[in-house]
This record gives sequence, structure tokens and C-alpha cells, in this order.
Amino acid sequence: MWQLIISGSLFENVFVSLKRSAAGFALALLVAIPLGLVIGWFKKFERFIDPLLQIFRQTSALALFPVFILVFGIGETSKIAIIFWGVQWPILISTIEGVKNVDPILIKSARSMGASQFTIFRKVILPSAFPSIITGIRLSATSAILVLIAAEMMGASSGLGYLLYDTQVKYQIPKMYAAIITMSLIGIIVNYTIVAFENRVTKWK
Repeated sequence: MWQLIISGSLFENVFVSLKRSAAGFALALLVAIPLGLVIGWFKKFERFIDPLLQIFRQTSALALFPVFILVFGIGETSKIAIIFWGVQWPILISTIEGVKNVDPILIKSARSMGASQFTIFRKVILPSAFPSIITGIRLSATSAILVLIAAEMMGASSGLGYLLYDTQVKYQIPKMYAAIITMSLIGIIVNYTIVAFENRVTKWK
């Protein structure tokens, strides 16, 4: 690991992987959270779209990787797309469940005090669903790195997945373990960063 650090190879590959993961993860947040809020709030829409969601959710991201390469090419877009597909589902499902499991008494109380639908959504639904959304984000954050590593092992010339595959093929076992340990450390850091954010934002719990 020290040899990889002083050569700059480790940081270079980590930066490339984190950039790809962040792009796919951010895209998943922008799509999955609003969509989950809408699906959870409108029950008729949920009944209509749920079968389609379940079909898509059961389709492995890695199984679709050749399709993404066919559509987007071998470059960065296909890797970001596969991360987006793989990580959006825990966020989406957790958001839907968070909205559906809001205490009905809170909603009835807000309505009895004359709150509008928008006010109920903003003041009751969102805060109540937030812990569940954060749980989905935690699951997805670590999945983003794992999905990317697998994608980089199949089609990349840089990144931690490429470093892992390259050292394995060249039988550079110490460097291979260094890459594995680095992945684990990144996962731990990301997880506890989100936990710290959750504890700070949801002190009211």
C-alpha cells in the first residue's frame, strides 16, 4: 500500500472511482427521492407502477452492464449509468416506505388545524420519512462503490476496480490486498459520514 501511495497510483485510482461513484449516486438521489415521495403519497399511482418497479428492481445491475456498454459505449457514461441503476432502488423503496409509514394521527391533526396538502407534505410527510430515506441512502452509498468496482473490473483503464483486476492478473498479491483494504476503508468512511449527517439533522428523533 505504501508503494502505491508514494507512486501516486492509489490516490489517482481512488479519485477516478470516487468521481464516478459520486456522479451516479447524485443522479440516483435526484431521481429516486422525488419519485419515491410521489409514489408513496399517491396510492393509486403506486398500485399502477409497483409491478413495473418490482420487475426493474429484480434485474441485476451487473447483468445489464453489457446493455449499458452497447447503448452508452465503453466510456464514463456507461459506468455512471450502471451505478445509477444499481443504487437507486434502495433509496426509492426506502422513500416510498417512509412516506407510507407516516403516523396517520399526525396527518389528521395537521388537517384538523387547517393545513393545506402542500403544508402537510412539507411539515409532516418529509420530516417523518427522512430517517427512512437516510437508511436507503446509507445502503446505496456503499453499493455505489461495490457496483462500480465490478464495472471497472470488466471495462476500464483506471479506478480501484481496474487496479484490483490488474494486480490480480499480474499476480501482484500485496498490491491486490492493498486495493481491497482501500475499498473497505472508503466504505467505512462513507457509512459513518452519512451516520454523522443523520444524527445531526434528525436530533428531533
